[in-house]
Amino acid sequence: MLATLLLFAVVALVANPLVARFGTRMFPVLALVPLAALIVTIVQSPAVLAGDAHLESFTWIPQLGFEITVRLDTLSWLLALIVTGVGSLVLFYCTFYFGRDEEGVGRFAATLLAFAGCMYGLVIADNVYLLYAFWEGTTVFSYLLIGHYIGRRASRTAALQALIVTTAGGLVMLVGLVMLSVTVGTTSLSELIALAPVEPLVTTAILLILVGAISKSAIFPFHFWLPSAMAAPTPVSAYLHAAAMVQAGIYLVARLAPGFADTPGWREALVTLGLLTMLLGAWRALKQNDLKLLLAYGTVSQLGFLITVAGYGTRNAALAAVALLLAHALYKAALFLIVGIIDHRAGTRDLRKLSGLGREAPFLATTATVAAASMAGIPFTLGFVAKESVLAALVADAADGQLLGWVAVVGIALGSVFTVAYSARFLWGAFARKTEVEQVRPVHESLGFMFSPALLAAAGIIAAPLAAPIGTALEGYSAQFATTGTDIHLALWHGFDIAFAISAGTILGGLALYWARVPVSAVQTRLSTNVNANELYLETMRGIDRVASRITATTQRGSLPFYLGVTLLVFVGTVGTTLILNTTWPSEWRLWDSPAQLAIAVVMGIAAIALAGANKRFQAALLLGATGYGMAAQFAFHGDPDLALTQVLVESVTLIAFVLVLRRLPARLGQVHESRNRLLRAVIGIGVGLVMAVGSIVALGARTAAPISLELPQLAYEQGHGFNTVNVILVDIRGWDTLGELSVLIAAATGVASLVFLRSRTDNLPRPPKEVRRRTLRARLKPLPERPHEESRPDDASTRSAWLLAGFKLAPENRSILLEVVVRLMFHAIIVVSLFILFSGHNAPGGGFAGGLVAGLALAARYLAGGRYELGAAAPLDAGRLLGVGLLLAAGTAVVPLFFGMAPLESTFFEAELPILGHVEFITSTIFDVGVYLVVVGMVLDVLRSLGAEVDRQQEDESDEIAEGSLV
Repeated sequence: MLATLLLFAVVALVANPLVARFGTRMFPVLALVPLAALIVTIVQSPAVLAGDAHLESFTWIPQLGFEITVRLDTLSWLLALIVTGVGSLVLFYCTFYFGRDEEGVGRFAATLLAFAGCMYGLVIADNVYLLYAFWEGTTVFSYLLIGHYIGRRASRTAALQALIVTTAGGLVMLVGLVMLSVTVGTTSLSELIALAPVEPLVTTAILLILVGAISKSAIFPFHFWLPSAMAAPTPVSAYLHAAAMVQAGIYLVARLAPGFADTPGWREALVTLGLLTMLLGAWRALKQNDLKLLLAYGTVSQLGFLITVAGYGTRNAALAAVALLLAHALYKAALFLIVGIIDHRAGTRDLRKLSGLGREAPFLATTATVAAASMAGIPFTLGFVAKESVLAALVADAADGQLLGWVAVVGIALGSVFTVAYSARFLWGAFARKTEVEQVRPVHESLGFMFSPALLAAAGIIAAPLAAPIGTALEGYSAQFATTGTDIHLALWHGFDIAFAISAGTILGGLALYWARVPVSAVQTRLSTNVNANELYLETMRGIDRVASRITATTQRGSLPFYLGVTLLVFVGTVGTTLILNTTWPSEWRLWDSPAQLAIAVVMGIAAIALAGANKRFQAALLLGATGYGMAAQFAFHGDPDLALTQVLVESVTLIAFVLVLRRLPARLGQVHESRNRLLRAVIGIGVGLVMAVGSIVALGARTAAPISLELPQLAYEQGHGFNTVNVILVDIRGWDTLGELSVLIAAATGVASLVFLRSRTDNLPRPPKEVRRRTLRARLKPLPERPHEESRPDDASTRSAWLLAGFKLAPENRSILLEVVVRLMFHAIIVVSLFILFSGHNAPGGGFAGGLVAGLALAARYLAGGRYELGAAAPLDAGRLLGVGLLLAAGTAVVPLFFGMAPLESTFFEAELPILGHVEFITSTIFDVGVYLVVVGMVLDVLRSLGAEVDRQQEDESDEIAEGSLV
């Protein structure tokens, strides 16, 4: 099963380019992935049905007790069959649903397959945190699927609404899962259910978990997001909102019920909310004219029905619940797919505009009738079998004097009346002939379009006579509940009992309600109000936006000095108070180890004081750099060449970035916005300096034990196989921290670029064509022609030879032949040096970060010498790709060891004696370092591209506009 999950992930990653290349013909191929998972689940059936749960476990983080554990028992087996079976049919259906040239189909295919993998992982997960990870994975992918039509506001709004509601519920659920696992002492879901202690903290945890379940399954008061989500493509509605995602909450309730159904508040809350949702959804379904919305509100109603039965917590109700869950997935997925076909054939889903489609498409009408009959609980369908079992179970419990049982029976009976009514309304609206409506002339589609809904609808009929063996298979789940002495079994016919009488009454009542649809519609119109859950949600979000705007307007004043002042004042107040209360001070003082350190400190102090009085921006940037270079010198004198090298490189890159920014700012400080409150600024600055100095002294004197860092050199050599302790720490010992820092670097580079780019964030560097590069190279290789003596030293800079590819693109007054020559001669050497620093950094000063900065400085030199055209020539790769590949390499180095039974980021050491090269060593953490190298290069390139090349382009556009204005 773990291998199957990996298959979902791998194929989802390549699905987009495959569909982009081969079109919708790839959907049947992609459908093979969930089909393979279905086959794997079927192969496990004999053992599961015999009562032997199949378990696979992989220890991921043993220190935290985190294991990737999946378990296949009767309940997860049933859900896995539904998720994979319906998923493969929906993917096959997409072949005919989407047009060949429709935009975003590849993205849709990859997202839908990833969602199917997450849903499959959710139902087989046996670790609560793994379950939550897949739970949130379905939330994210459903957001992307609902918002597939990114150009439609309704689609984007519905996607965001679903994301907010289900994510909020999921976070509440996470709190409950953490409380439950900590209280019980295990993260295994099966062990939690088996132990199920009764104590107040557990009760609170369970109720929090139920919040997540009802939000995911669109139970009142969270029911409003599901109808809005119908803005998604119909395959999404058929899969996510009928057979998969919304079933996740039902699954979680059914999973926990054997252990926690007797928890105080469990049964009462689920039955009450479930019945209310069933009645509310059915009532709203009767009002809908859009066939898809009719089914959406019908789904809300059926989910209320499901959670009522699944949460009831008795042996008979449990068996009926899983049977109803299977029936619902089959008929509701089929009906949504049928609506998609109707929309394609007739061009509308509005039942007021459909007439005579039943005669024009008899097979489609027959398939829809079969599925709707199962939804209405008409005899000889699986829906009828499930409904009969539900009523029989609840009647038996009510007969024992349980008031809640009678409430459930009455509520479900009334809800079933509405279910029959809106099922009849669906068939009439979609296929009946209406005298006042123009006859539909459908577009005839491929027969393959009908395959998926026809198979799903037929399964609801074929499974009905097999109710007894299906019930025997599903009793492995209901057997976890205590028996009451009267165990009910699934059967196509139970005889003329109370359950059948109620069922027959609901069918007759529903048909009567359908025939009286005109007066019922009038009643609904009179009873309708403008207040509903969706409006309450929208008003809540508007209120949050208003409050956020006011808070932002108050605190985010657009003044950087204000933000810094508040931050520094808080720092001085908190840390300063702590220092005042401190009672531990150093017993001895040592100001320096070498007189050179004192000299460097004096230079840094002079630069800092001069910086405070600088009135020119460039002067301030140079003085700031002087303090940074002084710090690098201090590192060197303290015996840390690695940090010294990195500090020098960082200061150099930062200085270049400052210079690029300063081009768009006035030369003098305060020229536009004069500095105010200088006395307050001086007080804050002195306060921060004193707190930092005193805090450093106290921190150095507070240590009473030997630091752990003393063991790091030996640890770096023995486990990281490197002599450079700093580099081994970064890429091996605390690689997770470095991976997080890489993410921060990427976010920072993206943020800087997003602030500068006015039109598009995509790469727009001008790059010379390959032919131009080859022609320039050939020209360089030719010998210079002999010139007359008087022309040997031309005065016109425009006649000079181009030492760089983009040399002639610069204005003559901006060219420097000396700089061009130096950059041309040194660029490739600097790149080689950067690679040397990268690969030697494990045992010598350097590493991926330092090497990337060196390569970045080489690119900066090309830009400074030749402008944005030269930068485009020097960097043929997009900065975003470099950032992405680098992060992928680093993350891959962390994940790949898991597949070999090792810990994340655990490195492997290889050494060999090779001809010519001699003794060669390789550590797998070097791959991580290569990722760091690429991320740093990409970051520097992004800064040069945004603060340099883009600013140049904007200045050129402004100059052109001024020139055009002057001509006019």
